[in-house]
This record gives sequence, structure tokens and C-alpha cells, in this order.
Amino acid sequence: MALPRPLRMSISPPELELIASEHLIEIVPLIAMEKTAFISGAYGPLRPPNKCRIPLWMATNLKLKKKCHIVSPDWLSVDFLQERLSEETSQQGFSRLPFRFAETAKVVLDVASDDVQDAEKIRSLLKDLREARQAKSRDGLSQLDHSELSLPNLCSMEINEIRPFFTQAMDVFTQLARQPDADNP
Repeated sequence: MALPRPLRMSISPPELELIASEHLIEIVPLIAMEKTAFISGAYGPLRPPNKCRIPLWMATNLKLKKKCHIVSPDWLSVDFLQERLSEETSQQGFSRLPFRFAETAKVVLDVASDDVQDAEKIRSLLKDLREARQAKSRDGLSQLDHSELSLPNLCSMEINEIRPFFTQAMDVFTQLARQPDADNP
């Protein structure tokens, strides 16, 4: 099956979630397990009730089997997200967030919403934050010129969303710059 052209130019959101699943996250194991070696590294030992840092993919797998509780990252809290939303709506630049916050938040909230305090409020804040950041991205792209685009603190999902438009726009700018000026032969 052939993918539409815009999807061929960027990574899909599920692929970004897969990449983010290598990020280490803290869990409280409900089972004991010796140190286990994987291609990406060795993790463990797991000793309840001691916290342990393991990749998100492993935490997801254990959570689905009811063998751990996922500890919500510090930034996945109502207070932190409200502060960032306030910054987004009151300041010109993008607020500082973890690079893969959107993907990590989605996985944690999909799999372990029972481990996240005020999960529904956090979902709402993430949606509001995303909309505010998308509006800033659109505004930044409307001011696009051939020499530079500066949008610091964008996260991976946002970069992935604007990549197709940005690459096409830069191609057009390059073509226009190469055309001889009609007034100066």
C-alpha cells in the first residue's frame, strides 16, 4: 500500500512513540526480577517496593501484565503543565519541555492513567498546551524567510508536524532565489 506524500516525508506518531519508548522511566515493581540483559542494555534487578528506572517499553509491558506501577515523571503534573501553559500564552517563545513529552505522556496516560494523579486534568492541559504551541508554530512559519527559521524548544512531535511544510517552503524559496530577476537581465 502506498502512503500519501505527506506521510512519506515524516515519521508517523506511532513511530515517534516507539522511539520515545527507549526513554527511561521510574517504576515501582510488584514482582522481583534479577538483572536482565536486552539489546538496548541491562535493566534491574527489580525488588519491590524499591523504585527502579527502566525503558518505557519495558514499563509498559510490565504495567499491562499488572507487575508494576509507573511513577509519573515530574513534568507530568497539573502544576508543572499549568505553569508551562501560562508561559505559552503569555510569552512569545516556546516554553521548555522535555523533547519527547508528547509521546511519553500519551504512552503513560494510555497505559497507566490509574498511576497518574488527576489524569483527566493532565490530558486537558496537554491538549491546551498543544493547541497553544501549534498556534505559535503556525505564526513562526508565516514569518519564514530563506535565511533562517528559529523556533527553539520545539519537541519532536512538533518538528515532525511542520517538517513537510517547511521542506516544501524551503524548496520554493530556493527555486525563487535561483530564478533571474525579471528587472535585471
